[in-house]
Amino acid sequence: MMRTPLNPGRRAVLAGAASTLTLAALAPAARAAQGVETTVKFSTGTAPPRTAAPDGATDCHHHVYDARFPPDPRAALRPPDASPEDYRALQRRLGLSRSVLVQPSTFGTDNRLHLQAMAELGPSQTRMVAVVDTSVTDEELRRMHGLGVRGIRFNLVQAGATTIDMLEPLSRRVHELGWHCQIHMLGNQIVENAALFERLPSRLVFDHLGRIPAEAGTNHPGYVAIRRLMDRGNTWVKLSGAYMDTKVGAAGNYADTVPIARGYATGAPERCVWASDWPHVTERGEKPDDAQLFDLLAEWVPDERARARILVDNPTALYDFPQG
Repeated sequence: MMRTPLNPGRRAVLAGAASTLTLAALAPAARAAQGVETTVKFSTGTAPPRTAAPDGATDCHHHVYDARFPPDPRAALRPPDASPEDYRALQRRLGLSRSVLVQPSTFGTDNRLHLQAMAELGPSQTRMVAVVDTSVTDEELRRMHGLGVRGIRFNLVQAGATTIDMLEPLSRRVHELGWHCQIHMLGNQIVENAALFERLPSRLVFDHLGRIPAEAGTNHPGYVAIRRLMDRGNTWVKLSGAYMDTKVGAAGNYADTVPIARGYATGAPERCVWASDWPHVTERGEKPDDAQLFDLLAEWVPDERARARILVDNPTALYDFPQG
């Protein structure tokens, strides 16, 4: 049965209450949720992170792949299989409790695999962001809501099933469900479409630090546009994808991403979430070390209480996870 979306005031009260509870329990919960050494497909290394994950820590962006499901003919990325059980190994290694499956461009608007994976990973601990086009029926949107979908994605970096002209009409439709529109665009594309984003009724979530070029940092107009949207109160950013726009890479511990990520987290800590982006399908060579990526969050957000908010409380509110 579809839940009635919370109004913004009520949502803010619940988010604040969740934050208080999380912070009170942070130290013992963090110790209990420490990761373990394990081998994970599509991830370099086996050691757990040095940074302990608090109880309820949420990975807000990952995918699964299965060759039994046909790829969209327009899809450029066609990775090898990565199963829900493979992902569970990553959760064990990092000490994570909850996750958000994101429909990748590979499967277009055929959401069957990720809906199935959400059920396998556990509906109370998993949410999903789907991909639809303007032909989707209201009945189908309501059905997916009942299964745990809480947003739709527009990947406009890799060509695929959605286009920019679909964004506004679909934003109006999913807003009635309390969903958000997740945007994957390069920083320059975000600048070009800033006026559109400002008039959308639904909440917005920008992928992977907004894809801001590391060399430009917080001076890039795309960063400025996202921060302006965040200040309006209905826009979130995923602190993820450090490897996508860095120049120094893993060898330099992605240090050139720190000003951008820290800028978001300092300016609007209540509207940031963290994500692994596993299985890292954009990386053609050696896969990232997911423990290093999780530890990088401590560089981006040095304050332990702010990290708990980003890992636990913000995802609870944004993705409508059960309270407590």
